[in-house]
Amino acid sequence: YNRVWIPDNEEVWQSAEITKNYKAGDRFLHVQLEDGTELNYPVDPTALPPLRNPDILVGENDLTALSYLHEPAVLHNLKVRFVESKLIYTYSGIILVAINPYKQLPIYGDAIIHAYSGQNMGDMDPHIFAVAEEAYKQMARNNKNQSIIVSGESGAGKTVSARYTMRYFATVSKSSSNAHVEDKVLASNPITEAVGNAKTTRNDNSSRFGKYTEISFDQSYQIIGANMRTYLLEKSRVVFQVENERNYHIFYQLCASAMQPEFKHLKLGSAEEFTYTRMGGSTVIEGVDDRANMVETQKTFALLGLKEDFQMDVFKMLAAILHLGNVEITAVGDERSSISLEDKHLNTFCELLDLNCDKMAQWLCHRTIITTSETVIKPMTRAQAVNARDALAKKIYSHLFDFIVERINQALQFSGKQHTFIGVLDIYGFETFDVNSFEQFCINYANEKLQQQFNLHVFKLEQEEYMKEDIPWTLIDFYDNQPVIDLIEAKMGILELLDEECLLPHGTDENWLQKLYNNFVNKNALFEKPRMSSTSFIIQHFADKVEYKCEGFLEKNRDTVHEVLVEILRESKFHLCANFFQDNLVSVSPFRSTLNIKPARPVLKSPNRQLRMTVGSKFRSSLSLLMVTLNATTPHYVRCIKPNDEKLPFEFYSKRVAQQLRACGVLETIRISAQSYPSRWTYIEFFSRYSILMTQQELSISDKKQICKIVLHRLIQDHNQYQFGRTKIFFRAGQVAYLEKLRSDKLRHACIMIQKSIRGCLQRKKFLRIKQAAIIIQQYFRGQRTVRQAITARTLKQTWAAIIIQKYCRGYLVRRLCQLIHVAAVTIQAYTRGFLARKKYRKV
Repeated sequence: YNRVWIPDNEEVWQSAEITKNYKAGDRFLHVQLEDGTELNYPVDPTALPPLRNPDILVGENDLTALSYLHEPAVLHNLKVRFVESKLIYTYSGIILVAINPYKQLPIYGDAIIHAYSGQNMGDMDPHIFAVAEEAYKQMARNNKNQSIIVSGESGAGKTVSARYTMRYFATVSKSSSNAHVEDKVLASNPITEAVGNAKTTRNDNSSRFGKYTEISFDQSYQIIGANMRTYLLEKSRVVFQVENERNYHIFYQLCASAMQPEFKHLKLGSAEEFTYTRMGGSTVIEGVDDRANMVETQKTFALLGLKEDFQMDVFKMLAAILHLGNVEITAVGDERSSISLEDKHLNTFCELLDLNCDKMAQWLCHRTIITTSETVIKPMTRAQAVNARDALAKKIYSHLFDFIVERINQALQFSGKQHTFIGVLDIYGFETFDVNSFEQFCINYANEKLQQQFNLHVFKLEQEEYMKEDIPWTLIDFYDNQPVIDLIEAKMGILELLDEECLLPHGTDENWLQKLYNNFVNKNALFEKPRMSSTSFIIQHFADKVEYKCEGFLEKNRDTVHEVLVEILRESKFHLCANFFQDNLVSVSPFRSTLNIKPARPVLKSPNRQLRMTVGSKFRSSLSLLMVTLNATTPHYVRCIKPNDEKLPFEFYSKRVAQQLRACGVLETIRISAQSYPSRWTYIEFFSRYSILMTQQELSISDKKQICKIVLHRLIQDHNQYQFGRTKIFFRAGQVAYLEKLRSDKLRHACIMIQKSIRGCLQRKKFLRIKQAAIIIQQYFRGQRTVRQAITARTLKQTWAAIIIQKYCRGYLVRRLCQLIHVAAVTIQAYTRGFLARKKYRKV
């Protein structure tokens, strides 16, 4: 218990080691950071810093296996896996957390798909294919529909993850009879990406709409078709893009192909020539060939059976939108505006859609005001006329998008009966920016609904697990975000007040905001008025507080086009354009469903047709239908995380990741787990792991389950910290870490005993070797070794014999030498005496 996490401005959390015992009432905690810095950290006795997990748990592939479940532990575990081990997938209970590596990884080939096919979810490393396999297996085993919910912010990898799940299903369920069905299902992705994706500052291929794809299977669990539902297309992008962003890909593909013979009649040019495609100042994406992508888009249209006539109708509508954006509106004084009948772009627009050019020029600059007694034609200012033109462009594109989705659905229809389906939901995650408007409000409302569905599902799984193990499930503290959903969608809630204000002829954003203040300030704890602003309101969402600017809410919710302009387009000789604006136009994205389930909370219906047609009310209805669908399926969750904003491979910015973990519900899952019994061990696992803590008397009991109970009663005095189930033991947060500490202490003590014995043995051996060496040295120095070798009887005899032999040999040699010397001396004497005698004789 000597390592903790303390807050840090850069890394969010920083590891520290406690250097001095903390006592109750101390105002400071003495810690040492990993870089060696000593620090007196001020603490609140009621909220001490979170503890670090034992090293053995760091790098776990399931976050719920961590003993201490809190934000710093989750963040650190993800960072270790992502940065050090280069692993992008991690489980968090039933959630798969996928971190975008910003790099192509060789982990998605057919060999990997077949490796995961048929495997249980926990048997192999976390992977998007493991989630897809689990959904497919549960569908086949239980005959129950499944859903895979993929969410995350722009650039986190949602679209790619959804694409991989669909590819997995297409591969594992391929049949010879429907050889092309899987290809058609996969072919729908490039088309929807062309018309619904765009380059943003965060992502070069950002999905600007939500999508729920229902993949249908027959009784053999092979794909027979698919169906798609879309949500909240970002229509404003058609007429406006911020700096370094682009319009939808299809416009640039069309402009890049303008010189092709089949597109000459569209009278297009480069993307820089059109207002709607050059606004962001970024008409090209590095590494992307728009011309080649156009060829691919045409091929996928053809693969789905959408022939050249259909394609050319779509391209005519797209070209018309671009020309409409270039129509020059001139101010005539302060109150009026006009459009020249000679404007080439206006003429091309009318020519492509087969419209009356005079009427279009007039009614783009005028509007009618209907009173009880008369109809008044009122001129519009240039700004109003530009808004009317842009509203028309957005409406045309919105209808075209829905029409393309409808035709894709028709192409993916099947003749047989749907047995089961797997739905893949690719939807925007919780958003909070510097300036948040109606789009963020709808997105966050959708995420509140999805989070509630997620909470209910987690609660249900926990309840089933507890009941299966005979543990009282009332012990779970369940968080419900129904109050904030009621604030948004209930009677006299934010959406209803918005729709009500939209009905008023002189309704304004400011009046609507004032109604919100009157109804909710100091009356609803989840709604606040900002201190420094009177044009905003704050909602406390499940993930964070978000401040919304009221400007533009009414206009975006109404999403209206002047009725006279609608009449002109309705009279078009171009059938596609005319059909878009018929009164009896039904929803162009019908969703075939065999479900007949009533939602828990019925959607509020208004008798007023105009109220039902607002964007907010339509979105609420489609969201309600989505929730009915999801609640009737078994959901699986994939949360995509963006590790950095610079798109750098395997770079982990803790602050950005922590922000997303809070927003996508991963930390909420952890919170739910932490408040119940997050750590769960089977009796066999517990016995194998902690048998070292058991006494010989306890180990002598034959029933291992009983042994585990006796040991836990002895080791953990507070019996509320664990529960015994039928097959598992459930632990409160921190208890496994405590047992790990006891186990490591026991192992450390055993290690010390082993080390003591081995070190003693080694020292004794060393001492004996040194002693022996000293004795030998002493023997040589004292001559004892020679003496001992010489005192034996045999040695004495040999020595004596040697001496005798030496004596006789030496005597013989000396005598012989003496004789030689004697002879020599006599000879010398004889010669000398003779010489002397002769010498004397001569003298005489």
